[in-house]
Amino acid sequence: MKTRAVVLRATGAASQLAIDCIDLPAPQRGEVRIRHTAIGLNFIDIYQRRGLYPLTLPAVLGHEAAGVVTQLGPGVRSLRVGDRIAYVHATPGAYCDERVLPASQVLRLPRAVRDRDAAAIMLKGLTAWVLLRRLIRLERGDFVLVHAAAGGVGSLLCQWARHLGARVIGLVGDEGKVAAARRNGCRHVLLSRDQDWPAALRQLTGGQGARVVYDSVGKDTFMASLDCLAPLGLMVSYGNASGPPPAISPLELMRRGSIMLARPSLFHFIAKPTDLARGARELFALLGRRELRVRVGHRYPLAQVTQAHEDLESRRTTGASLLLP
Repeated sequence: MKTRAVVLRATGAASQLAIDCIDLPAPQRGEVRIRHTAIGLNFIDIYQRRGLYPLTLPAVLGHEAAGVVTQLGPGVRSLRVGDRIAYVHATPGAYCDERVLPASQVLRLPRAVRDRDAAAIMLKGLTAWVLLRRLIRLERGDFVLVHAAAGGVGSLLCQWARHLGARVIGLVGDEGKVAAARRNGCRHVLLSRDQDWPAALRQLTGGQGARVVYDSVGKDTFMASLDCLAPLGLMVSYGNASGPPPAISPLELMRRGSIMLARPSLFHFIAKPTDLARGARELFALLGRRELRVRVGHRYPLAQVTQAHEDLESRRTTGASLLLP
């Protein structure tokens, strides 16, 4: 059996992505076949396309999607044909019409969660869960700085941190994204291009700095992000939108007030099905109560994947972006 897919045969620009037909094996024991209805687009896909995170080529990109179960492999009891599902998987391969995956890595969707919302939020939402619920336990009133506060993960981080009682300060690249950051729950919004934002943050926090900084930008903002931390604060570097952050001596952390540095990967935190299910329960509960809202700013047909990548890496997007089979 064949399926349509976006195939990367050489690393580089978005023009390296091409639509092709690839073989789709029948599901083996413990596996299911899925027909995608929506596919999430993430910066990790761009890092892999550029070669920053190496893949064995040719490869199909994409780590998250939603869809419908169309076939069960032997021994699958947790799902049925026709179930609406979503997944986030460590192995890329979501940029396609159909896919086969282990049933243990597939989550049945609650009625209150739409397919497109699920496809937009599995990787980003569970990343937010790791950053806010596993790395640290925020206390009410904590100051938090969120980079790219109008972006995919950033928008969810801001909403969830606000829900937990934090005082959220958002950072965006231009005036056009300020309103979106405020809708996401930011008490204050700073502009990274037009002001000395570490000094502005210090002023907003009465000189104390932020307890946590969530930096998805990387090279261009890393050192300035460290300048925003309060003593004993936590710097979370979880993206490389501008390139990998610079190396830093452990002594630099001590000199800045015994601050801590984390560089997490979602897939280490959800490697066990029980942890994946735990995070998804929290995520789906917030979605169901509308305490967390998915903002899908851009939708592209699968055939327009090149344009989708170019828009995302040039920071022309707001909120989450989807590919539609």
